[in-house]
Amino acid sequence: MATPSLDRLAADTAMGAVTLRVADLDRMTAYYRDAVTLTVLAADGSRAVLGRGGTPVVVLEHAPELRHASPRDAGLFHTAILFDTQADLAAAVHSVARRHPQSFTGSADHLVSQAFYFDDPEGNGVELYWDRDRSTWSWVHGQVEMDSLMLDPSAFLREHLTEEAAAAAPTRPGRVGHVHLSVGDVATAREFYVDRLGFETTATFGPQALFVSAGGYHHHMAMNTWRSRGAGRRQMTLGLGQVRILLPGDDDLGALDERLRHHGIATEHDGRTLGFADPWGNAIEVATPATPAAAAR
Repeated sequence: MATPSLDRLAADTAMGAVTLRVADLDRMTAYYRDAVTLTVLAADGSRAVLGRGGTPVVVLEHAPELRHASPRDAGLFHTAILFDTQADLAAAVHSVARRHPQSFTGSADHLVSQAFYFDDPEGNGVELYWDRDRSTWSWVHGQVEMDSLMLDPSAFLREHLTEEAAAAAPTRPGRVGHVHLSVGDVATAREFYVDRLGFETTATFGPQALFVSAGGYHHHMAMNTWRSRGAGRRQMTLGLGQVRILLPGDDDLGALDERLRHHGIATEHDGRTLGFADPWGNAIEVATPATPAAAAR
């Protein structure tokens, strides 16, 4: 792994809540609350913040006037929600499978993690996953070894689902572990997210996918062209509204602002949050953990 430097994000960088623009706020709130087992932390009629254990995970913004994006557009591939234990993951997977079985799209053992994939009612990808201990991850020439091995959902639930975890699900910890985007090309993504924003490359899959992180995590963000190769700048549509990145402190926020401006990237810095867009028009907001998700743009 690369040595930390002024051109890199702090080692304890993390991901914050993902904002989605939605057509049916009630239906989407019910999915993330009742199926994914999040708790409504705040709601005002046109916006709902949902999370686990008090940590915001998803912000839903009502935008019924917007159209759905094309599957080939740049935007969100999935929001990945990280659970602390396999029992907590099993409880959430069981809840989604019971209430919305048609939303299940697959599962995989990635060596560093175990993951289950779903699409929410408006087609936004959702990953529910658990990390293996970092001591078990294998790094080769600065890149973490990941794979997509078979993971039987039924066998996983038989082994890890407990009544206690299911009953306590909404109060148990959970957070956004990583965010995966659909982009037009990986070379441009690398230039922006690694060379300018300051993540480190942790894995690449040819010209089709890039995984990046801070502090030696397997990935905080990923970008792929599996269905969006050649995609241009996004229009205002339903789907991804904003990706939130959390830096440790105000000094880190200021340093990032200076670095982005040096690279000619337009930013908005109001003293609490730093906003900018990636090459495909995906809105990124960087804040500190003390800045509430309710303050997101």
